[in-house]
Amino acid sequence: MRMTRSIRTLLFALAVFTLSLTASAQIRITVGFGPPAIPVYEQPLCPGDGYLWTPGYWGWDTDDQDYYWVPGTWVLAPDFGYLWTPPWWGWDGGVFLFHDGFWGPHIGFYGGINYGFGYFGDGFVGGRWQDGHFFYNREFANINVVNIHNVYNEHVTIVNNSHVSFNGGEGGLTARATAADEAADRDHHIGPIAAQNEHIQAARANRDLRASVNQGRPSIAATARPGDFHGSVVAAREAGGEYHPPANRGGAESHPENGGHAAVHPNDLPAAERPAAPNTGNPKLDQKYQKQQQKLMNQQTKERVKLQQQQDKEHAQLARKNANDAQKQQVEQRHAQQTQQLQQRHASQMQDLQSHQAAPAPRGGGEHR
Repeated sequence: MRMTRSIRTLLFALAVFTLSLTASAQIRITVGFGPPAIPVYEQPLCPGDGYLWTPGYWGWDTDDQDYYWVPGTWVLAPDFGYLWTPPWWGWDGGVFLFHDGFWGPHIGFYGGINYGFGYFGDGFVGGRWQDGHFFYNREFANINVVNIHNVYNEHVTIVNNSHVSFNGGEGGLTARATAADEAADRDHHIGPIAAQNEHIQAARANRDLRASVNQGRPSIAATARPGDFHGSVVAAREAGGEYHPPANRGGAESHPENGGHAAVHPNDLPAAERPAAPNTGNPKLDQKYQKQQQKLMNQQTKERVKLQQQQDKEHAQLARKNANDAQKQQVEQRHAQQTQQLQQRHASQMQDLQSHQAAPAPRGGGEHR
């Protein structure tokens, strides 16, 4: 009974641990192949004073092993003086790593990606905070000047005309964070607000926004307000480039060399599959074997949690030390190796157990008497 309680407590702790990471957007998403290019689309009209533009980007659905487009939208800033740094994908340790967006007093690094509408790869030129108001640059912001008077005009020559949506790797951008970018990354940040999270979930649930369906040209490229996919929406005029995902992108989690999802941390691993129930024809023996399988699965769950906690501590240490990109990449490579070794060891343990259980028992002995 005590063992059963311990197992339930462990499984509950794992569930809470996973949910807490999801809620705080700390799960590190890694993919074995890059996202489509940024589609070409127009910006919808700003719905009112105080709304800031958050550009569209490609998210990743682990369940379907597919990218999906999160439409650009206008969002009310969470506080005066706060600006939005868009999320971005970067090649890191042999996989594409997702960096979440954030609100802060300064624009941070976003991979050098040209998202358009003032986000041309470095900083933001679509507007600025001044005298307690956000002033819109009419060169890049679609606003109604009858209702919004805090405007200005400033032309900026766009040097980066690429639609590439990721940094590093083959075909990726080569931009690197500047000292100003690194300083902005150390500012106090606020993650995506509730309206943005709801917007993301609505996009994830819309099958028309999946890259496998729209081939990089989403039917809803931008919206006037978060989550409103039926009002003032704008379709992509064209894809930013051809999209050729690997044919075997689904079901390749444990084989990153095949273009699938490469696990860097235990939380990136797919849920452990329960083996087929033993069927020896002997109910007592089947029950014994099921207990052996459950015991092994519980032990493996415990090892996953322990390794994830260890790696999270190392992430926290890197943050306290303000580690540079090279140091972070080195740690992530070690984490990926640890996680893959854990996964291989667990698979081997389960295979050994099943092989042992499948072996015929000696005649006239043991459970077959």
